[in-house]
Amino acid sequence: MRLIDYTLLIDALKDISPSLTFNEPMHQHNTFRIGGVAAITVTPSTLEELSTILTLHKEIAPALPFCVIGKGSNAIFPDEGYDGLVILTTELQNVSYAKPEPDGYVTVSADCGVSLTLLARQCVADNRSLSGLAFAFGIPGTVGGAVVMNAGAYGGEMSDVVYAVDYFDPQSCEVKRVFRHQLNFSYRHSLFSDHPEYVVMTAYLRLKPDDREVIISEMSKNMTSRRLKQPLELPNAGSIFKRPEGTFAGKLIEESGLKGYTVGGAQVSEKHAGFIVNTGGATYKDVCTLISHIRDIVYQDHGIALECEIKLISSEPSNQ
Repeated sequence: MRLIDYTLLIDALKDISPSLTFNEPMHQHNTFRIGGVAAITVTPSTLEELSTILTLHKEIAPALPFCVIGKGSNAIFPDEGYDGLVILTTELQNVSYAKPEPDGYVTVSADCGVSLTLLARQCVADNRSLSGLAFAFGIPGTVGGAVVMNAGAYGGEMSDVVYAVDYFDPQSCEVKRVFRHQLNFSYRHSLFSDHPEYVVMTAYLRLKPDDREVIISEMSKNMTSRRLKQPLELPNAGSIFKRPEGTFAGKLIEESGLKGYTVGGAQVSEKHAGFIVNTGGATYKDVCTLISHIRDIVYQDHGIALECEIKLISSEPSNQ
């Protein structure tokens, strides 16, 4: 990409955000620790700034590829880099708690960049004892990405607690609100899966009070399970494949004899076959080749087509 072609956008971004950078190494911004440089990155400090950035992109340089990411826990970037604009939401950290409603429930609003684990922890801090997010404790992603993919674990998922979402619509350059019945939640799917051009801004969760010690105990149990079963000691992007109906991707992969199978620096985890880990120096190509091989072998052995859960970023528009 010739940056000179986007001088007007760059100048406009400089006027509103001191965080504008060029040739940012994207391996520093995802949990797989993979990827080349991004042509342009910007890290808004407020939701208003995020909205302005998205509006400027739409009005000045709509043809420029862009993506929005939080912690990058479910995405990897190409080795050759990303020829576009990356918007990082990690500075968007506002959380607020409304007064309890007559039924006892509390509405919690969280910016898209808020860590799921931090939010779960805050819900049992400062004299609060709000239940509903114990499943999310230990998930390395952010609220925005979690809403997009309806993240879940240990019997819970975001659709259980999210009742409304504010999002940026690039067609009208407006922030709009949708409610639970409009979010089209299903397994690892939401309205935003079907509309990757929409950008999640704020999620509103309804949480109910419960015994603090019970909630903390459940969070601790879930974290212990993660440490025992998941390869947290090596860079990874979580479960690589969605769970097929009636079985588990990791089980199928292990039954196909692929546990420990390696392509370059990418390996099917020896601890949990549903994960691919970066054993050192893994590339985007290594991961893509390994994913393709796994899918081919599992289909050959079991007749089941595994569907990717992680986002393989290319220079095309995408979301968190």
